[in-house]
Amino acid sequence: MGGNVVFLLLTVLLPVLVCLHLFVAPYTKVEESFHIQAIHDILKYGIPTDDFAGVLAHYDHSTFPGAVPRTFVGAVVLSGLSQPFIWLNENIDKQTLARGILGLFNAVSLILFALGVRRAFGQTTAIWYLLFQASQFHIIYYASRTLSNMFAFGITTLAMRALLPEPVAPDVYRKRCRVALFLLTIAGIIFRSELALFLAAHTLFLFTTGRIRVIQEIIPAGTLGLAVGLAITVLVDSFFWQQFPLWPELAAFKFNVISGQASAWGTHPWHFYFSGAIPRLLLNPLTYLLAVPFALTHPSTRSSAAYILIPSLVFVAIYSAQPHKEWRFIAYTIPPLTAASAQGASYIWTHRAKSIIYRLLSFALIVSTAASFFLSNFVLLPASSANYPGARALNTLHSRANNTKPVINVYLGNLACQTGVTRFLEMPPPQIPEEASQKSDLPALESAGSVWRYDKTEDETAKSFPPFWKRFDYVLIEPSEEKKVRTASGRPNSWEEVEVINGFAGLRILRPGDGATGQLEERVFSTLLGPEGARYWTMVRDYAREHVTRGWWAELRMEPKIKIMRRIW
Repeated sequence: MGGNVVFLLLTVLLPVLVCLHLFVAPYTKVEESFHIQAIHDILKYGIPTDDFAGVLAHYDHSTFPGAVPRTFVGAVVLSGLSQPFIWLNENIDKQTLARGILGLFNAVSLILFALGVRRAFGQTTAIWYLLFQASQFHIIYYASRTLSNMFAFGITTLAMRALLPEPVAPDVYRKRCRVALFLLTIAGIIFRSELALFLAAHTLFLFTTGRIRVIQEIIPAGTLGLAVGLAITVLVDSFFWQQFPLWPELAAFKFNVISGQASAWGTHPWHFYFSGAIPRLLLNPLTYLLAVPFALTHPSTRSSAAYILIPSLVFVAIYSAQPHKEWRFIAYTIPPLTAASAQGASYIWTHRAKSIIYRLLSFALIVSTAASFFLSNFVLLPASSANYPGARALNTLHSRANNTKPVINVYLGNLACQTGVTRFLEMPPPQIPEEASQKSDLPALESAGSVWRYDKTEDETAKSFPPFWKRFDYVLIEPSEEKKVRTASGRPNSWEEVEVINGFAGLRILRPGDGATGQLEERVFSTLLGPEGARYWTMVRDYAREHVTRGWWAELRMEPKIKIMRRIW
């Protein structure tokens, strides 16, 4: 009974944590921008049924198409699921709503995977799986982020759940394999082309172990997945991009892999995924240093652990040949890797009464999991939430300047656009009362608010001439660009500083006697619990420094990232 309650509480904890991370860090970065801007445009302008070119011209991708086209399928789905909530409340935060729906989908997929782990390996293993998964940072934090990888993540996790070695009849398991291969095919065709390798690794492993057959499972699943995936992406994306036929992931594969353009974003050594990315994703070092090796070496867990590990590790090994590497390219392997580590942890835990070694290892697993949970939610989350100075700068400007002029022109610098500025954050046109408009009631018209106009020009030549800067009332720029803007404006004294927005800049070690600022931590606790939360945090920190750490402490350091400048003449 106790195990059932713990399992239930942990399943509830996953979506709660996803929503917590979304609430603390509601903004997006440049790699998420295409999908979040597309969601905004669909919700604002709708999907045109006539005047296609006219409506689509307002979409962000018409002005900023990016290096290669990306799919609109995820944006269409999230926009459609968001619409009923918007009908109920037009003023709802639409960006948070859309991200919340994606995050909950990924959380549900993890819960269903946990249910599969319980059926395949028992409840204790499932509890350890949930403990490890909840104490990881990246998957929870990014579950609600509009990356193509996270659109695919929930689908691949459901596929991995179908492939778990549950005690079912062979025919039933083959049907599940067909479903899994079908889902992986669709996710790869629509969202991420690297899933072709992930699919190939699992298909080859299942075939060589005799679990699937070519005619009965591989060909039907692949053919149907290919037909459905291509039909969806080609029809949707050819319409939005006004190119026919268009398969975005094929274009991205040609650009990034065949042409080698992905290397322009940086390269890593072949072992990066194994030595850097997977340890960071799992976070708890005992999962990969203790639990996984134990699961693979102990006779009672060796076979099942190898079964869920081998295809994922083969995929990572093959994909390591690609010079450009990012952790999100292998995020799909984390549920299986975590499940394998849970098998090892479960065996150690259930045998803790038989040996002092097992008791010590069990205690180490509990402590390391608790430490990972603390690190994820009280260090990495606050630090990551401070990585969006562009969004904070724009919100600050809106609160300060709205209604100070009839029309306000703003220039958004490159860093601001990369760190949180989206069209969702733009001020809507003022709502002018009909009676005031008809009577030309000047005070009523002025109190309705300002018309805001935004510019994201990247052309350095255009920005080198004074007339460009004379168009703006405010600019959001990096501190290092201030001199350049003043010089290009023709009048260095024509700008004044309004406010400086800080962003995360690493950890700061406090020695005894050093004063603590706690700027970022207090902001997070204030966001979650109100002003009292920040005060209690300060009290706890000061008490811990005085009575526990003897003056030593580590806090998150901030430094100026964005300057809000106002043109004064």
